Amino acid sequence: VCKRMDLVCQRMLNQGFLKVERYHNLCQKQVKAQLPRRESERRNHSLARHADILAAVETRLSLLNMTFMKYVDSNLCCFIPGKVIDEIYRVLRYVNSTRAPQRAHEVLQELRDISSMAMEYFDEKIVPILKRKLPGSDVSGRLIGAAPVFSEVPGPSAALTTMQLFSKQNPSRQEVTKLQQQVKANGAGVTVLKREISELRTKVQEQQKQLQDQDQKLLEQTQIIGEQNSRLAELERKLREVTESAVGNPSGSGSGSGSNEQSPRKRRKAVESTDCPRKSKRLRNRK
Repeated sequence: VCKRMDLVCQRMLNQGFLKVERYHNLCQKQVKAQLPRRESERRNHSLARHADILAAVETRLSLLNMTFMKYVDSNLCCFIPGKVIDEIYRVLRYVNSTRAPQRAHEVLQELRDISSMAMEYFDEKIVPILKRKLPGSDVSGRLIGAAPVFSEVPGPSAALTTMQLFSKQNPSRQEVTKLQQQVKANGAGVTVLKREISELRTKVQEQQKQLQDQDQKLLEQTQIIGEQNSRLAELERKLREVTESAVGNPSGSGSGSGSNEQSPRKRRKAVESTDCPRKSKRLRNRK
C-alpha cells in the first residue's frame, strides 16, 4: 500500500471518530434541552426513546474510546473499524429525522454487533502485536539483553549507559498526559454505566410497583365478581320460586278473578231491584 495513501486514510478514520463524537454530543444537547427536568416526566415524554438511544450510543462511544484511542494517541495505529463510524452516523441521523423511533434495542442491534466484533478482534489479534511496539516494552527488552554485557565490562562508561537506559525507561510528559486522558475517559465510561444501572434499577422498581398495584386491583375485582355472582344466584332462586308458585295455583287465580268480575254485576242488580219500587211510586204520584 502507498504510504501516503495509508496516512491519509488513517487520518480520515481518526477524524471521523472525533467528528462522530462531536455530532453525538450536539444531538444529545439538543434532546436534553427539550426534555423536562424531572425524571418521572421524561419517561412519558415524546423524546424519551430519543434520549435512550443517544445514551446507549454514548456508552458504545466510551467503550470504543477506551479500546482504540490509547493506541491511536501513541501513533501505533488508527481507528480501524470505519464501518462502526458509518453505523453511528446512521443511528444519529435516524434519531434526528424520526419523531417516533423504534425501541433502543431494535435500532442499536447492528451497532452493538459490529462494535463488539471489532473490539474483540482488536483485543485478540492486534493488541498483542502493538504491545511489542510500545516504547516501554522495547526498553525493557534492551535492558534485559544488555545486562550481561555491562556486567562483563565494568567501568564508568557502563554505568553511564545504564543510567541513560533507565532515564529512557521513565515515562515522558506526553505519555503521562495520555495516561491521564485515558483515566479520564475510563472514569467517564464508568459514570455512564453507573447512571444507566441506576436508571434500570428505578425502572425495575417502578415495574414492580405497577405489578403490585395490578395484583391488588385483580383481588378487588375478583371479590366484586364473587359478590355479583352470589347476588345473581339469589335473584335466580327468588325468580324460580315465583314461577313455581304461579304455575302451581292456576285454578285459584281463575276463580278469584271470576268472583271479582261477578261482584260488580250483582251489585248493579241489587241497586236496580231497590230502585224499582221507588220508580213505581213516582209514576203513581204523577198520575
